[in-house]
Amino acid sequence: MPRPAEPGRNALLDAGADVAARNGLAGLSVNAVVQAAGMAKGTFYHHFPDRRSYVVALHRRYHDELTTLVLAAIGELEPGPARLHTGLAAYLDACLATRGTKAFLAQSRTDADLLDEVTARNQLVAAMIAPDIEKLGWGNPPAVAHLVIAMVAEIALAELYSGAARPDLRAALTALIDRTPG
Repeated sequence: MPRPAEPGRNALLDAGADVAARNGLAGLSVNAVVQAAGMAKGTFYHHFPDRRSYVVALHRRYHDELTTLVLAAIGELEPGPARLHTGLAAYLDACLATRGTKAFLAQSRTDADLLDEVTARNQLVAAMIAPDIEKLGWGNPPAVAHLVIAMVAEIALAELYSGAARPDLRAALTALIDRTPG
């Protein structure tokens, strides 16, 4: 069982975020991580039983950081359009500013080790935004929330590859979700 977070574990996670940002998930080997951290390979296995558990921990850490930024942005806003728009903008801005977005947003979709993590995170976020979707008058808020998450992920990737926010895509998303259903 992995040890609790401590300087060594956190140093390995920091190093892995750097490696993933540079080389993607495919380049995220144990050797690359320990070399970047300046640690012995045995230290890695002292904190993580295998590469898979390490990648899962790294993915969780990345998304926990994004979630913290989004929750800070929405603060005490009541469910509804303002909270949804604020949260989506905060998420997209954080994806642009956070290292590892390509690895943990794009590449994680096809990494078998992360499939369960991606699904669980998407379900969690869908549950968080479903009340906002409901306030907009959409039927079946969980299904619409799922689709909104997919659209936001695509926008985040388009922004990542262009290196800047895409106001056109953000406006199109807003127009779609604000549209009166039916």
